[in-house]
Amino acid sequence: MMKKRIFLATLILLLFPALGTAQSAFNGTWKFKLDNAQFAKKPEVYLLRNGTYACKTCVPPITVKADGRDHAVTGHPYFDSMAVKVVDDHTIEQTNKKNGKVVGRSRTSVSGDGNTSNFEFSDSSATNADPVTGKGEQTRVSKGRAGSHAISGSWRTTKFENISDNGLLVTYKVDGNELDMTTPTGQSYAAKLDGTDAPYKGDPGTTSVSVKRISDNVVQETGKRNGKVSYVNTMSIAPDGKTMTVDVNDKLHGTTSKFTAEKQ
Repeated sequence: MMKKRIFLATLILLLFPALGTAQSAFNGTWKFKLDNAQFAKKPEVYLLRNGTYACKTCVPPITVKADGRDHAVTGHPYFDSMAVKVVDDHTIEQTNKKNGKVVGRSRTSVSGDGNTSNFEFSDSSATNADPVTGKGEQTRVSKGRAGSHAISGSWRTTKFENISDNGLLVTYKVDGNELDMTTPTGQSYAAKLDGTDAPYKGDPGTTSVSVKRISDNVVQETGKRNGKVSYVNTMSIAPDGKTMTVDVNDKLHGTTSKFTAEKQ
């Protein structure tokens, strides 16, 4: 779903510190912060008009009838059908399914002045455990076409909050020249630190990953979907070993963002 794309795709794949010692500063569980996140500046673009909903910036773009019924969509690894329900002239609900099973729900409401939208979501499209839940806010960049629903137009994400811990935590362990990663939602990999590809498990949108050490405190992770690069993330650990900064380069959507995580 569109909110999951914005969030999950940047919050469960990342993080690496200095990797050279037997007791690497990288080892342990890390939790992403939300209060200082720098979200992508490129806006999301939606159009809901004449009973049809379109996500213009989805990859690939999505167009479905906004009649509350399931409609097939193709090219998306996390879901294969979408239902969009118009609740009122400022609110919509969206349900995503894969193989007939609900994997995501969201409710988005636009403020009376039309300048802010608030959303709540529950997402299990990349988890074999409890869904990731939370809420967030978007700010309008431009208006939609005349006669369209209030959700139409360009929006920039400005806030995420109340995200469940299973969407914020990640655990790493350096074992010799190998980095092991696990998350509460079931993602994992064991990758050599020489930049060679390794299987990425538990995420339909990422099939392989490579990890390359740039320096003692900087590592680059490259994720691929069926051989095509989908993201490149540069991770740096602070000198005190307590904070990591993650610069996210989302190749699929052409966006960049930045997050930090604290060692637990």
